[in-house]
Amino acid sequence: MRLWLAVALFALLGLAPSAAAARPIEVRVVIVATWEAEAGGHDFQGELHAWRTQWPLTVSMPFAAGYHDLLLDPKRHVLAVVTGMATARAAASIMALGLDPRFDLSHAYWIVAGTAGVDPKVASAGSVAWSRWVVDGDLAQELDPRDAPPDWPTGIVPYDRTTPYQTPAPPGLSRTANVAFPLNPKLVDWAFARSKATPLPDDALLAKLRAPYAGEGARPPFVLEGEGLMSARNWYGQKLNDWAERWVSYWTDGAGVFAMSAEEDSGILQALTQLGRAGRAKPDRVLVLRAASDYTVPPPGESAAEFLAKETKGGFPATPEALTGLYAVAAPVARFLADDWARTRDTVPGS
Repeated sequence: MRLWLAVALFALLGLAPSAAAARPIEVRVVIVATWEAEAGGHDFQGELHAWRTQWPLTVSMPFAAGYHDLLLDPKRHVLAVVTGMATARAAASIMALGLDPRFDLSHAYWIVAGTAGVDPKVASAGSVAWSRWVVDGDLAQELDPRDAPPDWPTGIVPYDRTTPYQTPAPPGLSRTANVAFPLNPKLVDWAFARSKATPLPDDALLAKLRAPYAGEGARPPFVLEGEGLMSARNWYGQKLNDWAERWVSYWTDGAGVFAMSAEEDSGILQALTQLGRAGRAKPDRVLVLRAASDYTVPPPGESAAEFLAKETKGGFPATPEALTGLYAVAAPVARFLADDWARTRDTVPGS
């Protein structure tokens, strides 16, 4: 009776806890962007821009422990976070969001939607790939190639091994290091099936970019399934591309195909893995989508150093088209997951 009277008195005085404080917002879909170009309070380009303006995500929420304010669609319960670039910022931002008491993320789907470099053996500039695996390219032992034995194809050696690509590969997920994160294959296949026919932007710039390449790298942009290799180092050139292809195959036991080179996804997956153990996230509800803003190797006749200098000065040339294609592919998938919440809350599509 005393407790009831105290609660009634607090309510009369306007001191009762707010509904928002007592009941976290149940988030259905988290959109994970990694960078945004803003100046003078104006958002003019980036992975968040289309979600802000076209979805639209209209409610801005402070996020002091993160990198950028959060954006929310309160009707569809869709939340967007910008992690900041590279592995460390991405992991820290996702962990901060996962522990934020304002949100219930226990049933949320996570869609990482970012730009990347593409291997021209697999796809072309402007193409968009759903990852089946996320592979870390930084967790390794390394010799400078000038110190490596002449018969080594690379100076990069897997941890707990003494030569490059020594078999068997260590476990992809272990106490020592989490190098290869498998995503839920049924969910990835479902997302790919829903989006593979999405028309992607093509223009004279993309045609000019792909003209020197052959095979898949010369095709107009398309949607595919292909793996992401994550590294905090921006790397260039055919030799490192050969390493990336073999590194992804090595850690996935031949099941993965290197397609996209980016920075953040292994940090995001590491944070979500730990949040999953705490019951704050479901790692089997993660989708990773990357759109090609450039190639990982230079066109024929251009050296790796020349390629690096060109992109350092001029940026990644297919960024506008990649951003447009990224939203075109990801938004319908996010919309389905959010709008069919009566089913998707408890049943993962494709399962």
